Amino acid sequence: MKLRVLGAACAALTLTLVGCSEKANTSDGGVKDKGGVKTGEGVTDSVISLGALTDMTGVYASLGKSVTQAQQLWVKQTNAAGGICERKIALTVRDHGYDPQKAIAGYTELEPKVLGFVQFIGSPFVAAVEQRIDGQDKGLVLPQAWSANLLGSKYVRVIGATYDVETVNAIDYLLAEKRIAKGDRIGHVYFEGDYGENALAGSTYAAKEAGLTVVEQKIKPTDNDMTAQVAALKQAGVKAVVVSAGPRQAASLVGVAAATGFKVPVVGNNSAFAPQLLKTQAGPALLKDYYVAASTLPIGDPGAGPAKLSKEYGAEYPKDGLDNGVIAGYTAATLYGEALKKACAAKDLTRAGIDKALLTITDFGSDFGMSHNFSDPAAPSTRESVIMKPDAKTPGGLKVVRPAEAAAKSYPLK
Repeated sequence: MKLRVLGAACAALTLTLVGCSEKANTSDGGVKDKGGVKTGEGVTDSVISLGALTDMTGVYASLGKSVTQAQQLWVKQTNAAGGICERKIALTVRDHGYDPQKAIAGYTELEPKVLGFVQFIGSPFVAAVEQRIDGQDKGLVLPQAWSANLLGSKYVRVIGATYDVETVNAIDYLLAEKRIAKGDRIGHVYFEGDYGENALAGSTYAAKEAGLTVVEQKIKPTDNDMTAQVAALKQAGVKAVVVSAGPRQAASLVGVAAATGFKVPVVGNNSAFAPQLLKTQAGPALLKDYYVAASTLPIGDPGAGPAKLSKEYGAEYPKDGLDNGVIAGYTAATLYGEALKKACAAKDLTRAGIDKALLTITDFGSDFGMSHNFSDPAAPSTRESVIMKPDAKTPGGLKVVRPAEAAAKSYPLK
């Protein structure tokens, strides 16, 4: 998530990065192997090297670990099946701990060595290098971030509905279930910066369309106690709350609300939940009236795709729990794999070849709840979201209460 508190640091790093590359863009060139396949950065006759910039020690440590391990599982499975284009996949991981300098340093280190990135957690960090990616590097990056501000690039591609679209779908669920109605006030607790403010654009739009009023509560990622926010929203008389923050903030919000007798439904964006929360003091409140919107089925869903992945991930990492980071990571890696296969068929494993191949993928990921279309860089891959509810008996802690729908069909993308 793009945080204003990091803005100055990222802006300075951006200026440095734009001018620090020692190489010209060679992605459109490359050499041909003995089979006539054109290759470039990160590709040899025997290996395709990919990078992952993750957070396993910071704000999103639990999700980052799951995303990364799922991608390592995909690499293992792919290589066991013979690799892609007669090459093995190599994945190099760097943990930036949600620190801007470590994230940018990791990108600078790996970029010349890899074809692209199957993971990059943190909108502010992606944004800090986006000018360089678009201008000279041109390596495909699949971020674990859903800000609408990342749309438009051919090389930084969002998988799923953006936060604003996701929030419109979440509010539509509350309306459809008659939890809120025209004339009501709804609260929105959101991180300052790109993530929260993009989600706020969605709630503002949905409220205007439905005759609602949004009561805003802006917070920082370092704000872990939501007592003041709950008090303000309770006093304002809101009938429901949207939370666009991290798992800790969501748990505090729901827990404090329950403890103070503030009984309203709360719905969060896809990154506002972790199953570990169900074992905290906020667990009972989360189980009662909390909901999560996302562009994929939960890992505990009985559908064929999640069930198969859950079994395979559990066999590979028997000591680790399940969460939606598993599906998010595996989906991104699989998508990269599909682009690699199409690029191989076109005999072009350069960065330009991968980018071109992705544009031809128009029906991806249906095993995990919905189909994704990557033909238009200016649009999210889907406008659909599933709505989930915490469930202590389900692996991964979430169950679907409304299947994939797109209430935001007419929402104007910025």
